[in-house]
Amino acid sequence: MNWSFTKMHGAGNDFVVLDGMRQPITLTPEQARAIAHRQFGIGCDQILWVAPPSHPEADFRYRIFNSDGSEVEHCGNGARCFVRFVHEQGLSSRNPLRAEISTGLITLESLANGDVRVEMGQVQTQPLDAGFDVSGLSTTTENEQTLYNLDLDLADHTSITVALAPLSISNPHAVQVVDDVNQTNVALIGANIESHPRFLQRVNAGFMQVINPHTIKLRVYERGAGETLACGTGACAAVITGIRRGLLVSPVRVQTRGGWLTIEWLNNHVFMTGPAMTTFSGTVNIDKLVASIPTF
Repeated sequence: MNWSFTKMHGAGNDFVVLDGMRQPITLTPEQARAIAHRQFGIGCDQILWVAPPSHPEADFRYRIFNSDGSEVEHCGNGARCFVRFVHEQGLSSRNPLRAEISTGLITLESLANGDVRVEMGQVQTQPLDAGFDVSGLSTTTENEQTLYNLDLDLADHTSITVALAPLSISNPHAVQVVDDVNQTNVALIGANIESHPRFLQRVNAGFMQVINPHTIKLRVYERGAGETLACGTGACAAVITGIRRGLLVSPVRVQTRGGWLTIEWLNNHVFMTGPAMTTFSGTVNIDKLVASIPTF
């Protein structure tokens, strides 16, 4: 079966977008892994599946699959690419749009300068919202934010303690402040946090360096995808954590390895603004692609 696809990215966080409005799509985890494979497939951090909505107030539904085949609740950079795709493909001229994700509705607006602004939905700041078991952990408090001290035994046989702020923006995050993101071993520490058994649904691990009250640097080790060049929900989570700790003031510019995002937090609603780019389109025979992926 041949599927048309479009390759896109938001600040370097890259996606394969599948149009489920004009072609039949039934995406399995195996197919998602094959598409995302960077050597044998098309290659991406996540797959976005645009589909008809089930919610009466939504224009579209969109689903997000990580490169490991797991489906996740939300993706901020993907949301910006989603609205750009819908407009470029002529699926809708509405602006702003409302999209249905697994946890509710989000509002997306394409701006005159080419950026996209997304109302990301309500923020939840309790540990349980992030699926985080905090029983027995010691804590510290900064301003409005409680930090949970988690001991990690790393794969290089060292042990460290990290102070994490758990929260959810439809998907779970754990944010820590570091002195220098470029000198932080994100791959090693992030992988350990992402799969730690205290996080019942795994977690996106954020590493934030505060430059000034309106600017941060950020790296994120994403659940099911590893470190990406940018993470939209991760940027929102980091900024909210910084504001709650008294370190930041909205709006905040976030420097990721793939580009800049702007985050605003207003009355417990978070808004993200940033780029969305189309790189190329094509057609893939999904059955042949899956069959070509090595199993060893």
